[in-house]
Amino acid sequence: MQPRPAVVLLSGGLDSTTVLAVARREGFTPYAMTFRYGQRHAVEIEAARRVASAHGVANHVVVDIDLRLWGGSALTGDVAVPKDRDVAHPTDEIPVTYVPARNTIFLSFALAWAETLNAQAIFIGVNALDYSGYPDCRPEYVAAFEQMANLATRAGVEGTQRLTIHAPLQHLSKAEIIRLGHELGVDYAITTSCYDPAPDGTACGRCDACQLRRRGFADAGVADPIAYATGA
Repeated sequence: MQPRPAVVLLSGGLDSTTVLAVARREGFTPYAMTFRYGQRHAVEIEAARRVASAHGVANHVVVDIDLRLWGGSALTGDVAVPKDRDVAHPTDEIPVTYVPARNTIFLSFALAWAETLNAQAIFIGVNALDYSGYPDCRPEYVAAFEQMANLATRAGVEGTQRLTIHAPLQHLSKAEIIRLGHELGVDYAITTSCYDPAPDGTACGRCDACQLRRRGFADAGVADPIAYATGA
């Protein structure tokens, strides 16, 4: 069987790690792409390296870009990361942890790599349920980017490559994602989710990402294997 290369956007978090396992299950040879973009939770880069190593990816690249140049997010600027929000009852307001155009930037880099690899698949761990209100996690966004991608590359114009954006977690709850990961043998102890971790990487337990993760493990009836700050 010929190898089927796929670019997998890998943050080192729960969702992207599960997506990497899904790509392998579906018979793809994963090429993992991680971004060091000036995020305050840069510990995720080391988590991504752990995950890539554990899953035996064909190649893992860490791309350096600096989104702090224009800020606009609590993850890339001096704005405090919100804590103790009611994530069980989200509002229509887009939170300050949204990074402007982040998924569009990431997918554009992934698209360029996919074309050079002659890969017809990009995997991304966006979710339309537990997604904190980010506009670039919606199914219509993923579909629109896929359409654009097939107009924007030489391979697409010449008809030698038809790219598909795979977002297998789009309609799963966090608990369902965790159950899927356990079925695929994912070790969530090597992942991180926190937006505002301590210097040693300990998760705060109170940001949106931590709360969604903790609730997901509780709903799945599975123990979360990572440590949280005392009193979280």
